[in-house]
Amino acid sequence: MRLTKCADAHNDPFVSAVPRDLAPALRAAARQYPVVTITGPRQSGKTTLCRVEFPDHAYINLERLDLREYARSDPRGFLDEHRDGAILDEVQHVPELLSWLQVEVDERPDVGRFVLTGSQQFSLTQAISQSLAGRTAILHLLPLALDELQRFDKPPDTLFETLLAGAYPRVHDRGLDAQVWHAGYITTYVERDVRQLKAIGDLEAFASFVQLAAGRTAQTVNLSSLGGDAGVSHNTARSWLSVLEASYLLHRLPPWHRNVKKRVTKAPKLHFIDSGLLCHLLGIRSVEALRHHPLRGAIFESWVVSEVLKARRNAGLSPRLFHFRDHKGLEVDLVVEMAEAVALVEAKSGATVAADFFEPLRRLAGLADGVEWRPLLPRVVYGGLDPQRRSDLEVVPWAEIAQLPWD
Repeated sequence: MRLTKCADAHNDPFVSAVPRDLAPALRAAARQYPVVTITGPRQSGKTTLCRVEFPDHAYINLERLDLREYARSDPRGFLDEHRDGAILDEVQHVPELLSWLQVEVDERPDVGRFVLTGSQQFSLTQAISQSLAGRTAILHLLPLALDELQRFDKPPDTLFETLLAGAYPRVHDRGLDAQVWHAGYITTYVERDVRQLKAIGDLEAFASFVQLAAGRTAQTVNLSSLGGDAGVSHNTARSWLSVLEASYLLHRLPPWHRNVKKRVTKAPKLHFIDSGLLCHLLGIRSVEALRHHPLRGAIFESWVVSEVLKARRNAGLSPRLFHFRDHKGLEVDLVVEMAEAVALVEAKSGATVAADFFEPLRRLAGLADGVEWRPLLPRVVYGGLDPQRRSDLEVVPWAEIAQLPWD
């Protein structure tokens, strides 16, 4: 069912919305906690989701300077106006309000009263842990998962169209030119959000750093190399990567080593969360350019990781996503620690299944078998259309990734 007339973070009252996979977890959390917090990147649909799911709550956008000043100068009066419940959007702008909110919900712990949103996960999480620990559930809304994207009237048809368009709702809801939208998003991000997250004086250098980081998607982190190419120190590179992660542009995938072997790499892998933004940063402007780009495989790998990350976040779960690489050259793109099994995943952008897709999965399964108490589920997610079931693994077409259990 298509929903309409739900305001987004920019106060446009006619942004339509498709049902989001996070909605059941959001409703469940609101039945258990007095406060529910949703974090995620700007324009991922947090406000729309909250206004759809909580239509009787007042909506307060703390991007507005007058409301922000009111909440800062008179927090008690501000909360008294909304004792029956409210959506407080971009609450990271007024972190001191959370201490007053703690007092309010302790005095009246009715479930589901307040819904908070924020687009800066580190600063918001730190403020919440200090003031609302035990009083709020924290959920994460990322850009559209593939199954959500397919709920729009005209979703992308092919893999490369999907990767190039990315997954931010506004692009698909409005039929916007994805390249123009991504350019505006990056400009706004660098010029506004980065200043709020960290005191970065040279924004031009930071913008260059973001592009260099995009060129390293699906690679293990080498801070010295990245910093050297960007003309900044090792410590600055580390700090700036944290900024990208805090604003949900990328996800760092830690190494998996438990119960397998000791001599494994300790470096995480970088993965940009949205393939459309990633393509834009890499200068890819057409499907044909993407099809022949040398980083096509890396872009697809990051997309697969992002889809699994979204599936787990939409279920209200922590990521529990890893990569594996040992000193002998054995690599597996993604390891997912699920409740009852461990998925071993290789991502291959090619449309034809090749025998060498399977070797890393079988080697890692041999190492882990007998020491990992959960069953191992080797999977290849590839750019083709036909599923295959081998005796010891499954081959999954890219378009069916959302149909797999990842919890």
